[in-house]
Amino acid sequence: MTSQTGSEMQEGEGPLYDGQILHAIENSLKEDIGLGDITGDATVEEEAQSGGEFLVKAPGVVAGGGVASLVFRTADSQTVFHQIVADGTTVKPGTVVAIVEGKTRSILRAERVALNFFQRMSGIATLTRAYVDAVRGTRARITDTRKTAPGLRALDKLAVRLGGGVNHRFGLDDMVLIKDNHITAAGGIGAAIRRCQQYLRERSLVIGIEIETTSLDEVREALAFQGLQRIMLDNFTLSLLREAVVLIDHRVEVEASGGITLDTVAAVAATGVDFISVGALTHSVPALDISLELTSGTHVPHA
Repeated sequence: MTSQTGSEMQEGEGPLYDGQILHAIENSLKEDIGLGDITGDATVEEEAQSGGEFLVKAPGVVAGGGVASLVFRTADSQTVFHQIVADGTTVKPGTVVAIVEGKTRSILRAERVALNFFQRMSGIATLTRAYVDAVRGTRARITDTRKTAPGLRALDKLAVRLGGGVNHRFGLDDMVLIKDNHITAAGGIGAAIRRCQQYLRERSLVIGIEIETTSLDEVREALAFQGLQRIMLDNFTLSLLREAVVLIDHRVEVEASGGITLDTVAAVAATGVDFISVGALTHSVPALDISLELTSGTHVPHA
């Protein structure tokens, strides 16, 4: 049995493209529509047809058009969604990024759910792109964390990729990441690593092992073991990051983590680390302002 870390996963593989996305869409539609759209059904004739435009109102990176399309098709398979601007594209305010056509009632039922996904994913992609641009010219790659919205991890991580970042692990089952609480529970770094390596051997699992460190001494202790894939340098100062990178000397991958912002990420990247993980990409990102405006064909029932 083998497993890929997020940085190795290619588009079209793995958890991003299983049933998680459809499940999230179905649950969101049920949550929003409930027993029916009272307002839409009251104001719009059953057979009325409309078109609508998705308009971006702020600069950013488009992400989630495919998901929005799936929302409309799940709500009504006859609704047609056409994405004009491809996901991953930087756009200016006033850009129409997609159009939708179909029964007016169906469009209105799916509108909010489609926009929620479209706006959130575009916000994540926009912030990710800003971090990626900030470290351009260095070896560092921007990666996400598991600090995602509950139930939306597949979508959040897809948005990171569309913004130019790479994905860290998707869950607890696809990579070993030994963190401070694991080290404490195991009785130290050495004990934690040995137990993980034994666990993987006994089950014939070929899975990468990453360990979190908080000091140069812990880095040295971790380097005494063969078979590690990556060492995380958690909340290291810039000077300690530089020392750790020299100490590790490309023997394993190096990840910087902890409180890194757009103002500091370039300096962190300049230390020579391979990855920079940023929880803010998904845990507190502002949505990109996108609206859906009906453009034609609405009909109000006769009194």
